[in-house]
Amino acid sequence: MSNTTTPAGGPLPRQVADAYVDALVELDPITGTFLGVAESSGRLPDLSPTGQEAVAQLARTTLEQLTEAEARPGADSPAEQVCARLLRERLTAELAVHEAGEGLRAVSNIGSPLHAVREAFTLTPADTEDDWSALARRLRAVPGALTGYRAALQAGLDRQLPGGPLQVATVIGQLGEWIGTDRSWFAEFTAPGPASLRAELDEAAAVATGALGELRDWLRDVYAPAVEGAPDVVGRERYARLARYYNGADLAPEEAYAYGWSEFHRLLAEMEAEAEKVLPGAKTPWEALAWCDEHGEAVEGVEETRQWLQSLMDEAIDTLDGTHFDLAERIRQVESKIAPPGSAAAPYYTQPSLDFARPGRTWLPTMGATRFPAYDLVSTWYHEGVPGHHLQLAQWVHVADRLSRYQTTVGMVSANVEGWALYAERLMDELGFLSSAERRLGYLDAQMMRAVRVIIDIGMHLELEIPADSPFHPGERWTPQLAHAFFAQHSSRPADFVESEIIRYQGIPGQAIGYKLGERVWLQGREAARARHGAAFDLKAWHMAALSQGSLGLDDLLTELSAL
Repeated sequence: MSNTTTPAGGPLPRQVADAYVDALVELDPITGTFLGVAESSGRLPDLSPTGQEAVAQLARTTLEQLTEAEARPGADSPAEQVCARLLRERLTAELAVHEAGEGLRAVSNIGSPLHAVREAFTLTPADTEDDWSALARRLRAVPGALTGYRAALQAGLDRQLPGGPLQVATVIGQLGEWIGTDRSWFAEFTAPGPASLRAELDEAAAVATGALGELRDWLRDVYAPAVEGAPDVVGRERYARLARYYNGADLAPEEAYAYGWSEFHRLLAEMEAEAEKVLPGAKTPWEALAWCDEHGEAVEGVEETRQWLQSLMDEAIDTLDGTHFDLAERIRQVESKIAPPGSAAAPYYTQPSLDFARPGRTWLPTMGATRFPAYDLVSTWYHEGVPGHHLQLAQWVHVADRLSRYQTTVGMVSANVEGWALYAERLMDELGFLSSAERRLGYLDAQMMRAVRVIIDIGMHLELEIPADSPFHPGERWTPQLAHAFFAQHSSRPADFVESEIIRYQGIPGQAIGYKLGERVWLQGREAARARHGAAFDLKAWHMAALSQGSLGLDDLLTELSAL
């Protein structure tokens, strides 16, 4: 634990924060696995209402301890105050979500308790026979975890808190894919295990797969009929609560919605200019990108693409280190991986363990494809890998002993990290890394997707009016169907990706807006620091100071970035 020397008067805020992490790991072994705690490997959390309430009670107790800690000598130092503000804001936001019963309706195609259970296996060590023995225990714990999850969903039904019907249908389909026909995902996962444990692993995988089947059947036969007709959008009150949780700020939704539209119009003009370079005479930028899909730069083969993405990140590290960043040696290691079947369509990143025994990793869902256009991958891997999520989140782990483990791990605010990653894409454009018109058009398309997210995530959940200067259905009010059509018309992504994204926005409201809103704060903070320092402004020093702050919500992020 960092900051372990407790003053005679009692713990200070950073010690309270790290004690919370220790206690949370006991309640939630999946969090322990993300942090690299070996003792967590054979366990899964209690996902039932009782288990959820235990986590909430820990938050309440920690807030009481924090109030006492803030009154102690030494608690007024800047480092203690920043940690205290984050801990109070995060736990308060989490309690608001819990007390509204959101954990009793947590069904989505990404980021649900069900998905966390499966993802935990991909991050659990699997190098030794002891590791595989722990994995067998964790596999046998799947039925209990999913029984608890089902109990939570049933409690939601009892309280008239239904999940969204589209989310439910999607998860039933995902479970079918994980169960498989000839061989389950768990059977595939355990296939590389040692021969000495073969029978045990096969049996444990069958137990875990059986639990998936029971959950699927219950969702199909009991839960889906019970939520039929429930809305797939959440309304203003729920949206405000969830947006606070994902962004660390009380947002003004109409202002954010207007900003999304302003970015849409700016980016559309830039895309039209770049598309003319790619395919002269193209009627829309997406016609030019469709041409790139067929005739442009591409990588053939899944393993070849994984290796190409690895080389892209390695090249970025070699070029940026020493010029725009100062990277510790252990941060220079990042792995490119292929996402397991049945994942959502979007690529993602997983943070290193606290001891860096498990490095940072990027994950590419292939969705059955074997050919991958480069224009779409380059900017995305600057976002997911280097200088995006990997440089920020690995740097957090690197400085965890100077801050607190809470600030650098479980206190993460989505809009902070997604905002940095989108800023990282823009930085690579500013530095000239998007060396062809195709790649730059792909970058602008990725930026456009994040602007569209702001528009439709807020628009459909609040059922806002489409403005008069919109090229799409002006004057009408947003529905999920209009959101789907708008996204499809203003993105190069294939139909299955578009569908997956719209389902994602309905299942985790308020999260998708954090990319663009977070990027805005990172840019504003950089410009404020530049204005304060004038000619003495050092971008490399600012980057490293900014990346060494640990987590901050958007309410605090602009102030802290501007002061660097």
